[in-house]
Amino acid sequence: MDATSPVGALLLCRTVPDAVRPVAQLLREPLLLAPAGPGWSVLVPEGEPWQGGRRARAGEGERAEPVDRVLGGWATALAVGSTWPVLALWWDGDRAGYTLASGFRRPVGYVWLADGTPAGEDEAMRTFAERLGLDPVLDVQSLEALTRPDPDADARARLRGLLAVLTRTGLALPAGLDANAERIEWPGWRDAVRVDLGAVESSRFGPWVRGPRARALAGAQLAAGLPLALWGAARRSGGWAFAGVLLMVHGALGLAYDRVREGRPDGE
Repeated sequence: MDATSPVGALLLCRTVPDAVRPVAQLLREPLLLAPAGPGWSVLVPEGEPWQGGRRARAGEGERAEPVDRVLGGWATALAVGSTWPVLALWWDGDRAGYTLASGFRRPVGYVWLADGTPAGEDEAMRTFAERLGLDPVLDVQSLEALTRPDPDADARARLRGLLAVLTRTGLALPAGLDANAERIEWPGWRDAVRVDLGAVESSRFGPWVRGPRARALAGAQLAAGLPLALWGAARRSGGWAFAGVLLMVHGALGLAYDRVREGRPDGE
């Protein structure tokens, strides 16, 4: 976390970079990806969409989106399209906080005011610990301490305290991203699908991208994605709407990929 930056954010994914890369590409946002300890990866936005392009559109009648809403939407989209949880950490001049997204479950989050005053529900911390598989006693005690008043801890100190708890799971944020980070760029739909599904097909999840299981999964994604997208659009929730669209895209591409691969010899 850059203590000098007035606004910032990062995404922590509880999996290795190779698993994050193809899903992160679908966000179509400029991101840096790096390992962050055993079983963890970190995504850092290269730009600041909450201050840049979206703020420019605000002059045309749209309001700029705050950093917590943007990162929450990204975390939701990443988690819905994967099997691992995504933790969004964000801070600005007034507040700091987190959003944890995991599959189709409702995201959980917590907020601290700039001076460190807790502004969330204690239950969120217990849910946070449960979904990340943290120690129900020691880790929960440490997390609950972050929900109590502390005149010596501002909002960013609270986030550092949260990260300290996660280091017990192996999280180790890199000191700098220049050496070990790779730039995530949008390769276009064709290359994205080929890289994504090709990598999965060669893994132990192969039966889920080709064959009967793959077709059943794709159908379920299409069936779940449409109502989710409509629900998000009706409530003007960009994150949930995007997650629904992402599910439909995954389902449609899964069916198409299975059909194409069934008509080709292995290796082509």
